[in-house]
This record gives sequence, C-alpha cells and structure tokens, in this order.
Amino acid sequence: MRWVFGAATLLGLFSTAQAYRLTSLTSKMPSDIEVGPLLALNFTFWFIPALLAPFIFRLVHRFPIDGHRMQAFAVHAVSALCFAAVHAAGMLVVRAFLFGTPPPGYGWAWQRLYLTNLDWLLMTYTTFVGLNYALGYYREVQVRGVREAQLQARLAEARLKTLEAELHPHFLFNTLHAISALVQTNPDAADRMISRLSDLLRLTFDRSGAPRISLQEELEFLQKYLEIEQTRFQDRLTVQYDIDPETLDVEVPRMILQPLAENAIKHGVSPRAGQGLVEIVSRLDGGRLRLEVRDNGVGLSGTARSQFRSGVGLANTRDRLECLYGDAQSLEFTEGNGGLTVRIAVPIQRVLLPPAVTPQVA
Repeated sequence: MRWVFGAATLLGLFSTAQAYRLTSLTSKMPSDIEVGPLLALNFTFWFIPALLAPFIFRLVHRFPIDGHRMQAFAVHAVSALCFAAVHAAGMLVVRAFLFGTPPPGYGWAWQRLYLTNLDWLLMTYTTFVGLNYALGYYREVQVRGVREAQLQARLAEARLKTLEAELHPHFLFNTLHAISALVQTNPDAADRMISRLSDLLRLTFDRSGAPRISLQEELEFLQKYLEIEQTRFQDRLTVQYDIDPETLDVEVPRMILQPLAENAIKHGVSPRAGQGLVEIVSRLDGGRLRLEVRDNGVGLSGTARSQFRSGVGLANTRDRLECLYGDAQSLEFTEGNGGLTVRIAVPIQRVLLPPAVTPQVA
C-alpha cells in the first residue's frame, strides 16, 4: 500500500503539472490560473483508486482468476464497473465542493464523468489485479527459495550425520581389534587402551550432534586417540605437534584429523621397521586454516595408494569437507622422501573456546 500511495502521489503531481500547462496554453491570463483546484481534482482522481485498492486486493484473494475463471471474471467485471462508478461519484463531490452544482444537474455530470474516465479506470482496476498477482508470485518465489534452502541444509545435515555414523564404527572396529590383539600378549597395555578408549568415547558422546568444533577440542580428541596408538606401538611411535596458538579457536569439522592420523599410522608407520613419526601441523594462511598430518613412513606403493584413496577415512573426510564448505575447501596429499603429507584447508570461522579444554600441544 505504501507503493500504491507513493505512485498515486507522483501521478497526482504529474497530472497537476500537465493540467496547468494545458490550461496555460488556452487561457488568455495564465497568471490567473488557480493551482489549488487543479491539485485537488488531480489528487482526487488518483487517490480514490489508491483508497479502493485494499478492497480490490481482498476481492482478488476471494475470487482468484486461476480458480473458477468464469465466476472470477464475472465478479471482477461487476467490481470494475462499480469501481468506476464510485470514482465518478467521488470526483463529482469534489467538483461540487470546488465549483458548486453543475448546471445540467448531478445525474448528467456523474454520467459524463463515468463514461469519460471508464476506459482509464478499467485499466487501473486491471493494473491493481495484475499488481496483486505479481506480488503474490514474488512472495511465493521468495518462500519457495527459503524452503528450498532449508531443505538443502537439512539434506546436507542428514548426509553429514550419515558420514559421521559411517566413520565411528570404522574407528571403533579398528581400536577394538587392536585391544583384542594385546589382551593375550600385553594385558597391561590392553587395559591402558581400554581406559583411554573410554575417555575418547566420553569426548565423542559429549560432543555428539555438533558437526563443527574448535581446533583445540579436535586436538584434545586426536591426542586421546594417538595415546591409544602409542600404547599399541609402544616405543615405535612418536607424535609431534606444531600448532599455531592463533589457530586454536578456529572452527573445524569434528573428527577431521583422526582418520588422517589413522591412515598415517596404518599406511606409513605400521609397515616401517624403525621408529615412526606422526606430526600434526596447523597454520593460518590468509583467510584459511591449513592443517597437515605428516608421517615418515614407507610412502605409498601402487596397492597402498589405491587402498588409501578408496578407504573409508580419506573418502569420508573429503565428503564431509565438501558437505560443509563446498568449493571453499581443499584436501590433497603429497609424497616426499620417506613419508606422506595430507593437507586440508578450510575457511576461518572462529568460536569461543571452552575454558575447561586444555590440550597439551608442543
């Protein structure tokens, strides 16, 4: 309605200026032209339709053209004629107020105004109907866009939960398999692994449902996992952290580093005869957080490379990154002299750190 009355005001000013110019061209004394009556008549001409617009809008909602068409067209045809009749009556009242009773009488004056402006008023009525439908379709498109965005978000969330549900059994199976292997040969180590697995599961359940957490919380979870692996490998596995303190409050996907560390141990450290090393690195690079998981293992042979690419851990990590960040993320791995490096880059989004979380990183 603000747009309707704004348009009526502009049209009233335009019509007044037009009427003043036409009158000045035909008048012998242009300076004697009274602007007040011109303003009153032209603003009345446009403001009567503006005042009647809400009734037209309600009628369109009550009798939509895309419903029962014959009934709707009949109702709107009668309504348009009544609209023109009311407009002529309003104009006649203003003219009577400004200039008095017209000489031939009110009936004659009303018919003259009605027939003179009928075509314009029918066009105005049709414009209001079209405007109502245009606004309705615009709002429908907006609502549909919001619903589609919500649906996409729900689908992405469901996909993410499916990926996480796929990851957890894989991780638990591998850990329980390692514990079962130590039960007979090293009961004390198996007991330590069970205790650390309990701590790890507690962290997992406490943060279940959160697709993203701070890097500090992720490192605490990763540290618990690597302690389990160090118990299994005993002195053969060394873990080093090279963490930029400025990155600790950056948001990362939950359990994003554990599969990469697991792959580093499985494909790099485990086949190696000597001392194995896994290094965790975090850096800020422009507007992105860069994470690296390095190992000094044997690298990837043809078979190992195929298993590494198609394994649950890496495929799951790639899918989760795409689900959360789209094209704003990257995941790549490179082989060096004796080892493999997996690099992740995600946009920087900072969060408040829980005061109780204090992982030990060196």
